[in-house]
Amino acid sequence: MDFSENLKRGAASPEHGRAPRVLFYSHDTFGLGHLRRSRTMAAALTASDEQMSAMIITGSPVAGRFTFPERVDYVRLPGVTKRSDGSYVSEKLGFDVEETTVIRAGLIKALVKLFVPDIIVVDKEPTGFRGELRPALEWLHKSGNSKLILGLRDVLDGPELLAEEWERKGAAEAMEKYYDEIWVYGLKSVYDPTDGLDLPEQVRKRMIWTGYLRRESTARAELPDQPYILVTPGGGGDGKAMVDQVLLAYEKDPALKPAALLVYGPFLTGDVRSDFERRVAELDGRVMSVGFDSRMESLMAGAAGVVAMGGYNTFCEILSCDVPAVIVPRTVPRLEQYIRASRAEQLGLVRMFDKKLDGSSVDSMIEVIRNLPSQKPPSSGRYAGLLGGLDCIVDRTRALLTQELEAEEA
Repeated sequence: MDFSENLKRGAASPEHGRAPRVLFYSHDTFGLGHLRRSRTMAAALTASDEQMSAMIITGSPVAGRFTFPERVDYVRLPGVTKRSDGSYVSEKLGFDVEETTVIRAGLIKALVKLFVPDIIVVDKEPTGFRGELRPALEWLHKSGNSKLILGLRDVLDGPELLAEEWERKGAAEAMEKYYDEIWVYGLKSVYDPTDGLDLPEQVRKRMIWTGYLRRESTARAELPDQPYILVTPGGGGDGKAMVDQVLLAYEKDPALKPAALLVYGPFLTGDVRSDFERRVAELDGRVMSVGFDSRMESLMAGAAGVVAMGGYNTFCEILSCDVPAVIVPRTVPRLEQYIRASRAEQLGLVRMFDKKLDGSSVDSMIEVIRNLPSQKPPSSGRYAGLLGGLDCIVDRTRALLTQELEAEEA
């Protein structure tokens, strides 16, 4: 028996011919959202089944900064970098983006064939970055070895922009042809990311609304010894304006409290970061800063409040930690954060700092920070039962594995 056949057989378990395997794909050309979401789900699934293993295929350049649970590992694809004009280039190889995509596509297909997953969960992009998933999807479609799941955020973009993007990428056709289920990591009654899209009825029948993905602190971070608010721009790559406004607030008002703990994120770097560090040092401990901490849940749980951008993972952390929060959403290149924050404000879950209404004055941010500790937490809002996502995903995974076992026995 050769190596690949031995890998296919896997370790024996009482319920299955071999221990179940789940593969996650998160293209991660920019930011942390896809990787963190996949890591959260992989941890929940392997914790629910002591035989299960999970692998994450990612393009994130910072995957190595995270710890991964037992029986969860990752493979990093050659990275790509997004230029200011919206085009992509290879991160390190010196190849053009077409060559890099061909290499990534080949690696993905090879990993799928070798790992032989029972279930594959694809994050957000039905055909992957620049269609790099298509070779693997075609092979899987013909072999029928795996159940394919497309996972979508609660909000993707404005309907018109999303419709144009999905038509260009052939997303609806790919969803109908390849995917057994579509998991939406939110609730339809909160927001439907596919509203207004011309999706085939067969696709809509496959959609399952999981609820938001609960986050838990798995490792305790060292917390400041004074009350603080947490300031987080997520990955940090597009957080310059928000961080600048918070620092301006503390610079203008020497009596502003509580203190702030600023977590830049791994992508806020270079001269911008150096300038921020200089300004933080001049604030004499009223603002503290760290570059990156994978234990964000612990930092958030200990905070008196949060000032954050409106990414999906940060929003889930705010709900999970039940901490008062002000969201300062970006509006370019996508409306995702603005839509999420405005809907969450309507439901009484958070306060949104809207430049159209609040203006961009420093005084407005001073008021936001001063009032944040007395602001009501998400649990006092008009919506409960938001955080059932991981339980739903565990249940759906078990059901799919059972279907697979019954099909084999038949």
